[in-house]
Amino acid sequence: MDDSSTPSPRPQKGRSKGAKFLVVCALAVLMAIPALLVFALLMERTNRAEGVAREIGDQMGGEQVFLGPVIQIPYVIPTRSSTDEKGNRVVLAQESGNLIVFPQTGKASAATKSDVRSRSIFRVPVYTADLTFDAAFDLKDVQAARPGAVLIWDKAQLVTGATDSRGARKDIVAQIDNRSVMLAPSGPGVTGLSPDGTDFDLFAAPLALTDTSTPLNIKVAMTFSGTRKLGILAYGKSSEAAITGDWKHPSFGGGFLPVTRQTDDLAHKGGFNAQWSVPFIARGLPAVIDQSQMTTLGKSELSVTFIEPTNPYQSVGRSLKYALLFVGLVFLTYFLFESTSKKELHPAQYILVGLAQITFYLLLLSFAERIGFDAAFVVAAGATVTLIAGYAGLIFHSRWRFIAAFAVFSALYALIYVLMRMEDYALLVGACSAFLVIAAVMVLTRNINWYGNRAEGE
Repeated sequence: MDDSSTPSPRPQKGRSKGAKFLVVCALAVLMAIPALLVFALLMERTNRAEGVAREIGDQMGGEQVFLGPVIQIPYVIPTRSSTDEKGNRVVLAQESGNLIVFPQTGKASAATKSDVRSRSIFRVPVYTADLTFDAAFDLKDVQAARPGAVLIWDKAQLVTGATDSRGARKDIVAQIDNRSVMLAPSGPGVTGLSPDGTDFDLFAAPLALTDTSTPLNIKVAMTFSGTRKLGILAYGKSSEAAITGDWKHPSFGGGFLPVTRQTDDLAHKGGFNAQWSVPFIARGLPAVIDQSQMTTLGKSELSVTFIEPTNPYQSVGRSLKYALLFVGLVFLTYFLFESTSKKELHPAQYILVGLAQITFYLLLLSFAERIGFDAAFVVAAGATVTLIAGYAGLIFHSRWRFIAAFAVFSALYALIYVLMRMEDYALLVGACSAFLVIAAVMVLTRNINWYGNRAEGE
C-alpha cells in the first residue's frame, strides 16, 4: 500500500483571538480575590493604628471638645400642695431641675502646640492647648424662662466642661469680676454633649448669687492636652472663637466653618489661624435652657483636626480602588503583545503577572508604614514595573518588547500616583484615562482576526 496516499494531518488551529480575549478579561476579574485579601489586611492595619491612637488618647485626653463658662441654677416647681390648720400652704410634691444660663456674649481662644507621638510604627498627632474663655452674663430675665419655678440663686454654680478631664495639665481657674475661684469636678458629666455622643466631664464652682440685676463678667483659663482634634462649643448667645497652632496640616469642621482661616506661613514658622463667629439665631438654642437640653449644644462645635500627612492607609486604600482597572490595563498590554507576535501565552502566565501587580499593594503598604507613602510608592512601583516589563521581554524574547512594556507600565503607575494625589479630580482623571486607553486599544486591535478560523476577507 502506497503510504503517500495517506492524507497528512491538518495543522491544529489555535484558540481564536476573541476567545483568548474573553479568557484574559475573566482572569483580570479573578484578580479581585487577592485584591480583597490585601484590602482585608489594610483594614486590619488601619484598625491597629486606630487602636494605638486610642491608647495614646487615653493618656493624653483623646479628641477634646470644650464648653465655656455657663451658669447652672437649681429650681423647684410645686406640683401638689395643701393648706395646714393655720392656713399656710404646704408643698406636698414638687418638680426639680437645673437651668443653664448662657452668657450674652462668649469669646474663646485656644493656642496649641503640637507634636507627634509614636508607638512602634504608628504615629499620632498630639497637642497641648492654652484656652481662655470670656463670658458676659445678664441675669435679669432668667425667671421668665421658667414661669412658676422657684430659682435657688444661692446654690447657683459656674460650670465648664471638657470631653476628657484626664487631659487637664493645670487646675482650672475662673476670674469672677475681681475674685479668683478654682473649679472642681462636678460629679458625672453630661451624656451625649460631645458631637460623637460620648460623655462630657463638667467642672463647677459655687457662685452664691445675691444680686442678679447687674451684669456678671467671668473669665476662665485652662490648659489641656489631647490628640488629633480640638473643638469648642458655641457657649454664648453670640459666640466667637479663635484657634491658632503650629500644625501645618489642619482640617476645619464641626457645626460651623470658620469665617476666616489662614494655613499659610505664619510669621515664617508655619501653622494655622482660624476665626469663628456664631450669631444667636444660627446656634438654634435660647439663652436659657433646661439641663436636659444640653445635648443639643453638641451640634454647635467649632473644631480643627490635626491631619497626619504621612498616614499611609488612606492613600493605599484609594489606590486599591483602582486595582482591577490597572490589572486589566496591564493584561491588555500583554494581550496586544501576544496578538502582534507568534508567541501564545498561557493563562497561568497572565495570573503570574496579575499576582505581581497585587503584590505591589503589599509592598506599598509595608514600605509606607516605614518610610512614608511617597518613597514607598517609588520603591514598590519601580520594583513592580521592572518585574512585569522584564517578564514581557523574557517571554517574548524581545528587547523592544521590554522597552515598550517598561514605558507603558511606568505611565500606568505614574497615573496611579496622580490619582492618589489629585483627590478632588481623581474620578475625572481616572474616567478620562480609561476612555483614552479603551480608544487606543480599539485602534490598535482593529486588524485582529478575532474568530481565527478563517482568513481575512472570506
